[in-house]
Amino acid sequence: MKRMKTLMALGATLGLVIVSTHGTWALEEIVKSVAEGCNKEIRTYCSTVTPGEGRVLACLFSHEDKLSGRCQYALYDAAVQLERAVAALTYVANECDADLETYCANIRPGEGRLAQCLKKNEKKLNQRCTQAIKDVGLEVR
Repeated sequence: MKRMKTLMALGATLGLVIVSTHGTWALEEIVKSVAEGCNKEIRTYCSTVTPGEGRVLACLFSHEDKLSGRCQYALYDAAVQLERAVAALTYVANECDADLETYCANIRPGEGRLAQCLKKNEKKLNQRCTQAIKDVGLEVR
């Protein structure tokens, strides 16, 4: 339970604040990729849907039998990117759990605050946490 909370809190830092040197994990980039790949389908089937809270994605899935190969690939690629990001964050959350509790317990998750806290305390982090951050190529902007 404690690890799940930590993972969720660290996952909330995803977005423009945390970037991997091995590739951008910014949610904005993933959304942009799907919007470009599914542009025709969004205009055709989902133009009346108010964006946000996954409504456009739900609309696309409700028309999945009509999606072009390009759109299907964009959705697949987005899912793969998100899986990689979650796997990396899981690894970091597991390895940094103690450090997050020690140095960042009072930090509210989101908007990169936990990542910034780890960065601020990087000289005090245990070796496993430091290695995990290095392994996944996380950097704080």
